[in-house]
Amino acid sequence: MRTRRRLRHPRTALALALALFLTLLTCAARADDTPPPTPAGVPPPPVPAIARTWPVGSHPLVLRGWEPPATLYARGHRGVDLATPAGAPVRAVAAGRVSFAGRVAGKGVVSVELTGTDLRTTYEPVSATVKKGDEVEAGGVVGTVEVTDSHCATTCMHWGLLRGEVYLDPLGLLPPWLLNRGPSRLLPVLATPGF
Repeated sequence: MRTRRRLRHPRTALALALALFLTLLTCAARADDTPPPTPAGVPPPPVPAIARTWPVGSHPLVLRGWEPPATLYARGHRGVDLATPAGAPVRAVAAGRVSFAGRVAGKGVVSVELTGTDLRTTYEPVSATVKKGDEVEAGGVVGTVEVTDSHCATTCMHWGLLRGEVYLDPLGLLPPWLLNRGPSRLLPVLATPGF
């Protein structure tokens, strides 16, 4: 005759079942953390090339480019890192209004809502010379690069771009003449009669 085995620790079994259920529920929720689709499957508008200047320097070295995350909360690089010395002026790339100027996680951050768009640029680490609500022109100084412990091997400034809560590639703001401009080169003058 067989006897039924009785669970010695029914609460432990219940706790394990509940933990498994919550884990599966969390995984299902994370699988759907992509940004909401645009209405009727219309692709989001492209980033307009409205920048009139780089945020630092005249054509800084891009130390790390934009690496879009696969999902909203996944790993990625939500902007670009630009090589620049500490204390260098940081400029607004286009006209706009300062929506934030302060510290986040111990680093100075300036955020500018770009005029006539639904875009917002971010700059860090920056010691702000502007305050929330200030209007800035393209090329207007918003602060200086701070010295901080950085994820860059050298001093850098992180430049970000958002549409709502979705990060975009800030280099898209630069028109081709600004993005691809190299150093000026003097070309030889060919022999011209009369000179």
